[in-house]
Amino acid sequence: MAKSERQRALRIIRAQGIARPRDLVARGISRATLARLLDEDLAVREARGLYVVANHAPTETHTLAQVAKRVPHAVFCLLTALRFHGLTTQSPAEVWLALPEKARRPRLDSPRLRVARFSGPALTTGIEEHTVEGVVIHVYSAAKTVADCFKYRNKIGIDVAVEALRDFSRRYRGGATELARCAKICRVSRVLQPYLDAIA
Repeated sequence: MAKSERQRALRIIRAQGIARPRDLVARGISRATLARLLDEDLAVREARGLYVVANHAPTETHTLAQVAKRVPHAVFCLLTALRFHGLTTQSPAEVWLALPEKARRPRLDSPRLRVARFSGPALTTGIEEHTVEGVVIHVYSAAKTVADCFKYRNKIGIDVAVEALRDFSRRYRGGATELARCAKICRVSRVLQPYLDAIA
């Protein structure tokens, strides 16, 4: 097998951050080449269907890149989005995903997933794109996430929602208008307002 083909495969995997076999096949790299890279310890199988180069240095948000690669249309929400935006001291053991009401729940061997069901504007508003280790991920904006936390306060705890609101108010001083817009979309304006008044 040509050394140049293996080097090209490594360049593709490195550029993508995390690669799936079909990503490589689409670029003209055979599964046999991938197998050779694994045999030679030049690439590593991280999880079922996910591969990285052997010297890949994972970041704190590596798990999000893994999930996004396998569930490309999912949006990270609630505790996972709070953590991404630095709006909580919580360190969730599960990855929280927003999915439409009738969408099938993804089946991953790891990490563990928590699915929250969203619909209408609450599903589509405030989605940001970020790149993590070469992988595009979708995550709700900080303001939308705070509003979601009040909407799902019975699931995550009102204390977590209030902490997120406090942190948001400190970090995003000009974010009140966007927060009010998201709260209206999530139908939590009346619930959120007393806590906002207490912080002000």
